[in-house]
Amino acid sequence: MKQRAGLGTALAVVAFLTFFLGPFFWQVLTSLWPDGELTRPWPSHLTLENYVSVLWGRPFLRVVLNSLVVAALTTVFCLVIGSAAAFALAKLEFRGKGLLLSAALAVSMFPPIATVSPLYLILRAVGLRDSLVGLALPYATFAMPLTLWVLTSFFRQLPDELYRAARVDGCTPFQAFRRVLLPLAAPGLATTAILVFIFAWNEFLFALTFLTTPEKRTVPVAISLFASEYREPWGEIAAASVVATLPLVVLTVLFQRSIVSGLTAGAVKE
Repeated sequence: MKQRAGLGTALAVVAFLTFFLGPFFWQVLTSLWPDGELTRPWPSHLTLENYVSVLWGRPFLRVVLNSLVVAALTTVFCLVIGSAAAFALAKLEFRGKGLLLSAALAVSMFPPIATVSPLYLILRAVGLRDSLVGLALPYATFAMPLTLWVLTSFFRQLPDELYRAARVDGCTPFQAFRRVLLPLAAPGLATTAILVFIFAWNEFLFALTFLTTPEKRTVPVAISLFASEYREPWGEIAAASVVATLPLVVLTVLFQRSIVSGLTAGAVKE
């Protein structure tokens, strides 16, 4: 019975991994598929031609750098502003805390297509249209509610006695936040940073609308424009998708312990 149970568990794990990782492995295989053999059920050989074409035949490395800059700016802005705001919502006493969190959640419910035209006009009026900074600001606006909810939940898990002790020792509220609570919130910050970074990295609509110069395009927009009227280079698209996924995989692997710690911390009952 134990052997059957173990076999059943192993099969379930294999099925689970196949379901979630199968599409990625198929994308990797497609990226190694010769361009003229995509109609065949299996390639005669594997090749790196698609990667060579993407990395050296197109300005894709510049596109990846653009996405890194935009995602990094968005993440830094959300962490700097969001962590301070989350600390205030979690530890300071003032009226309307629940209303502020509800308002932040309401902002996140606005569909991007409904706000793209007003945001376009605002960015054009302040001279930030077609700039990476101008793209990062709307991203930060839509990522801030997620930042507030995750970090507020995490700060609430930290004992109030730590904040009170810092205040008794002469710290101002900001000093208590920066010197005592913020270092302890590192797992929550890492979790939030990954989530915000992934959101900014994958966003398509705002990047397509606000950026018009080809040299400033981000990864999703650049990949969507690979296809032409007479040709759809599926191998190059797959190769570009794999290259674009690698930074996210590396970040997740590097910070996986902090991510798991941050995600599980919010599940602990106070």
